[in-house]
Parts: sequence; structure tokens; C-alpha cells
Amino acid sequence: MKKLLIFVTIIAFTVTLFAGDAARKGTSGADQLLIPVGARSIATAGAFLGEMSGVEAIYYNPAGLGSLTGTQAMFDYNQFIADINVSYLAIGSNLGELGNLALTYKTISFGEIPVTTADNPDGTGQTYSPTYLTAGLTYSKQLTDRVVAGATFKVIYEGIMNTSASGWALDFGVQYHFNKNLSIGVAVANIGDNMKYTGADLQTKLQPNFTAYGSGNAVYESVTEYFQIPSYFEMSGSYKFLLDENNHVGFAATFRNNNNMEDLLRLGMEYSFMDMLYLRGGYNYQLENSSDYIYSWAAGAGVKWEMLDGVSIMFDYAYREVDVFDANNIFTLTLGLK
Repeated sequence: MKKLLIFVTIIAFTVTLFAGDAARKGTSGADQLLIPVGARSIATAGAFLGEMSGVEAIYYNPAGLGSLTGTQAMFDYNQFIADINVSYLAIGSNLGELGNLALTYKTISFGEIPVTTADNPDGTGQTYSPTYLTAGLTYSKQLTDRVVAGATFKVIYEGIMNTSASGWALDFGVQYHFNKNLSIGVAVANIGDNMKYTGADLQTKLQPNFTAYGSGNAVYESVTEYFQIPSYFEMSGSYKFLLDENNHVGFAATFRNNNNMEDLLRLGMEYSFMDMLYLRGGYNYQLENSSDYIYSWAAGAGVKWEMLDGVSIMFDYAYREVDVFDANNIFTLTLGLK
């Protein structure tokens, strides 16, 4: 009970500290940080914040890495919106008494985009492709038989031709397991510095007015503003019903308090048969101006093979409905070694 009291106090303090500001809505950048990963989690709307484990948990709640008992690698591919594709790689390992450590890397592919200028609005014949990536280092540890905590340090980079912005961010989270069925979790994501675009493409050479012919050009540089990254706080609860030895079904709900947009409620469900076959569903709901939110329901399935020598292979698929754009298709392959 004393441990639970400490945990609830941390939650209350974090909510007070992180209270959103309506004036900041729509003012953040680096929205690549909001693109979710992992077919299992996307299919359940990311609702299992207090129960998820392994390297897939890192994006949602780094505390979940602390439940990893061996070594695990995950590759995730997301057919996102507007011909944008997202790739994600995570590798984590249990270091015994030292805790668990993992590395993550996410990159976004935009394809080839035509270069246009004021003199050539229809294109110059050249193309470019922006570079958006996020790399992270995660540490997590099982503090007691019920409490797991973890944190992630991330480096963020966005580059468009010769102009770029970079920054850093921290995620941290806690999971509290009452028993093998009931869990709660809290996480705070993307707490970091402001970012700003700089680079040669912001400079323009022009001949100043009222100067003698041949006096040469002056270099003018556009001044860019700093922008915040999209931070948020989440709190979740989940419960797993053990129908019999082979059939389990879990339900979860997560509340997200955003610093730059309306708050979200996310609901998820997962059915498992013999811890080998999985069916999943989830729903995202924006608590205000819900008709403006482009994401709603999601669904998916997964299959897991336990092989010899403690090797496991898991393949997951998720389908996420998107308003206006084509739906997202997410494929995840996870390899484990005990």
C-alpha cells in the first residue's frame, strides 16, 4: 500500500506539472514524434500502457522494457498517409542486475519531391527527399516485484535539402502491476528543447536597391522561429480476463493530455489463444472537436512461434482507419532470444 501511495503521488504531481495550455494548440512541430510504431500497439490504439512489455513498449512507455528477460529485436514498417512510409528498428537486452538497455531508430521516407523556385514554379527538373529521423537510448529496470520504471533519451533530426533542425527529448514512464491481471501505467513523452530551422537554403542573394550597378549582391537570410515539440502525458489501466487455460482477453483504456491539441481517450482489446494467436481492436476518440480528428478505429492480428533453444518469432499486422487519407497498414516482425 505504501508503494501504491508513492506511485499515485507521482501521478498527481506529474499531471499538475504537465497541465496543458490552450494557447499552444497547433503551435508545435516535429510531428514525426507522434507517428506510432508496432502493429500490436496500433491495433489496440496504444491503450495497453500499463501492461505492454518488450521493445515495442519503448515508444509508448519505456518502463515496459524492464519486463524483457532476454534479447529482443523488432522491425516495424508503416504505410502511412500520402505515400509516406515509416520504418522503425528496436534492439533491447536484459543486463541482469544492471537493468535493461535498448536502442531505437525511426526514419521516414517521403519519396522524391520536385524542386520548385520562384522562377520555376513548375519545377527545375531536380528532386529532393527530406530526411526525418529519431534515434533513442532506453534504460529500464524492475524496481520491485510490482513496479517497473524506464526512461528514453532521443535525438531528433529534420533536414530539407540544405536546411535542417535538430533537438533532443526525454520520455519516462512507470508501470504498477497489482497482480498478473491488473496493471496501471503513466508516461510522459517528448520533454525537450525547442527546435529551429537553419541552413544555406534560407539565404538569398539580391542587389540592394539604390546601389550603383556592379556593386555586388547582398546576402539576406530568412529568420525562422523556434518551435516546441509535441509533449504529452498519459495514464492507463488494463485488465486481463483468464477465461480458461488457453483463452485470455484483455481490455485497456488510456487518457492522453496533449500540450498542443485536444486531449484523447484510447480504448483497446486483445484476445489471445494459447499465447500464440491474437486478435485485436482499438478506438481513438478526441474529447473536444472530435469530428476534426482523422483517426478512429483500428484492428489487427498476430501469430507467435516458439522455437527450439529459446528463440521466438512473432508477426503482427494492424489496419488503422484514417479520415480523408488512405488507411494505414502496419507490419511488425519481432525476434526474441531467452
